[in-house]
Amino acid sequence: MAAAAGLGGLLPAQSQLEYALEEATTAQEKENLVYQHLQKVDSWERDLKVPEFGADLQWLNTEGSLSLYKDLCGKVVVLDFFTYCCINCIHVLPDLHELEQKYSVTDGLFVVGVHSAKFPNEKILDNIKSAVLRYNITHPVVNDADATLWHELEVSCWPTLIIVGPRGNMLFTVVGEGQKEKLFLFASIALRYYKEQGQINANTIRTRLYRDSLPPSPLLFPGKVTVDSSGDRLVIADTGHHRILVVKKTGQILYTVGGPDSGRKDGTYSEATFNSPQGVAIKNNIIYVADTENHLIRKVDLQLEMVSTVAGVGIQGTDKEGGARGDEQPISSPWDVAFGTSVSATHEDDVLWIAMAGIHQIWALMLDCGKLPKGSDLKKGTCLRFAGSGNEENRNNAYPHKAAFAQPSGLSVAPEEPWNYLFVADSESSTIRTISLKDGAVKHLVGGERDPMIKIVDPKMKNCATLAGTGEASNTVGSSFISSTFNEPGGLCVEEGGCLLYVADTNNHQIKVLDLETKTISLLPLLNSDTVDAVTDRSMQKPDMAKPPKLPKSAPNLQLPSLTVSPGQALQFALKLSLPSNTKLTEEMPSAWFLTAEGSEWLIHEQKALGEIEDISKQPVIPFQIPMICLSSEVVLSIKVCLYYCSKDSNACMMKGISFTQPFHIATAHQGSTTLIELLYAF
Repeated sequence: MAAAAGLGGLLPAQSQLEYALEEATTAQEKENLVYQHLQKVDSWERDLKVPEFGADLQWLNTEGSLSLYKDLCGKVVVLDFFTYCCINCIHVLPDLHELEQKYSVTDGLFVVGVHSAKFPNEKILDNIKSAVLRYNITHPVVNDADATLWHELEVSCWPTLIIVGPRGNMLFTVVGEGQKEKLFLFASIALRYYKEQGQINANTIRTRLYRDSLPPSPLLFPGKVTVDSSGDRLVIADTGHHRILVVKKTGQILYTVGGPDSGRKDGTYSEATFNSPQGVAIKNNIIYVADTENHLIRKVDLQLEMVSTVAGVGIQGTDKEGGARGDEQPISSPWDVAFGTSVSATHEDDVLWIAMAGIHQIWALMLDCGKLPKGSDLKKGTCLRFAGSGNEENRNNAYPHKAAFAQPSGLSVAPEEPWNYLFVADSESSTIRTISLKDGAVKHLVGGERDPMIKIVDPKMKNCATLAGTGEASNTVGSSFISSTFNEPGGLCVEEGGCLLYVADTNNHQIKVLDLETKTISLLPLLNSDTVDAVTDRSMQKPDMAKPPKLPKSAPNLQLPSLTVSPGQALQFALKLSLPSNTKLTEEMPSAWFLTAEGSEWLIHEQKALGEIEDISKQPVIPFQIPMICLSSEVVLSIKVCLYYCSKDSNACMMKGISFTQPFHIATAHQGSTTLIELLYAF
């Protein structure tokens, strides 16, 4: 037969196979049916060909473009049509990873992610790069930005998997999530069949992971951030590092829970592991965590310093009703959590609301006995659906179970009158929705645009306006809200006083602090374990002062104006540095300054290039002299400072750094007396 183009040409044979598989009762019957299907499509007069990848397409995780009919010839190829915002696509990734673990490229299997965007910002390669890192995608990904391949193959929904034979011939399609058994069945029989035909080769395909080209970062795709009632402690979901950080608002790390690798284990902070945690909520010394890719809700007890599981069983659930005890109730991709109060509460915060992105619903975990709107009395520990039918759509309804959401990803509670609402950021419908905490009615509040801005919603006027950000996906910390930029910020919180807004700027790997009074933005000065640790005096080790210390990666670099000097001229750099209030230099860890001149090492060859700082208040002076014999007239000197300091009421030590870049123009004219250069910076 002559095969038509696109998936439409495969549909009759695929449908016949699907019907037969439903009637099959044994694994052997299913394997035989799939094998017979392959015999049929392989005997067609003309292969149902997949078009070649366009030469102008952008690739990730490869050393260059791949050709379906050259590089991938002789392979069974799984094309994964996905878009990174889609929770259903995210759910398929573990299945693909497991398939790649079972069958390698030398076995003849190869997976290619075809990213066909749903929203405009998802077409941008840098955003896809971030998603590849965030979801730990290790197979090649091609950016089908204009959906060319999507349309040519008649793909109609995300996710869609197309299994392609060694000649570029379409064999099967698998649509939607939860099809792991079928995917493995189709791929395994295809490998067996074409090996018998002698069409599978064991050639390797050269790939290069994008993540291997990146430097380490203190934070990696922080998904959510929250602040406790005192405003002094922040809790950060360091999603890419699979850990929870508890930090002071000054940036000092108090606790690191879990990480850096993914896992699923309860226990002490060092024993516990998470898998891409997102939402966090803190009250007193208890933190609840949406452990997204483990499909769990975890509890972090800051007094006992223990992590436990309070909801979920560790595998993705499909139950859309719930009602079991939390640790016996399967759940699906919880994305955010927020404290709430039941309608029959004897005290506040007896409910934990959960944005259950994986099944498009809002759930509740009862932290005490209580009653939900339009519901019956519930026991402590019960985990169940509160709102949403489970269908992925934008549907409002006076009855919460008949409403529908589309990947809800953010929650905020306004229990006070006249609101008494649970606000929901409904990701895939690009809307903000409200759920009444009196009667459960679900309503639309405002529609949203998917651009990288921080927006403010007025629930009374029902309007939405930009608070900060230009709309450009970038990383600029400007002097004002409107000149700064963000890149897909995933979470935010406001301190109790309402003055500071903390933003998890996800793709920039930062926490940004917005001062709502002065309208200025700064970075939370968070340092990773390589640059800041809470250590005791007993564990401090004095660094080797024969070698210059290593500055933190977060250390700012200040560019000084170019200075005209002459050979032999004497200079003095005066360090006018100030520490945060109520801090002092740490005596046991000597602070230091040092000089570098990359590419012009002759500039500092016979000079004192390293010195200790004992008292920052005395404004240490660094002597320097331009050499008499200069090898270049344009050179750059770097003056770097590394400070160890601690709060006066604590024995915790922190390290911070600053680098000053001083360009020189060396002229022949003698400049005369010593020149004093002031280096000013406040930490």
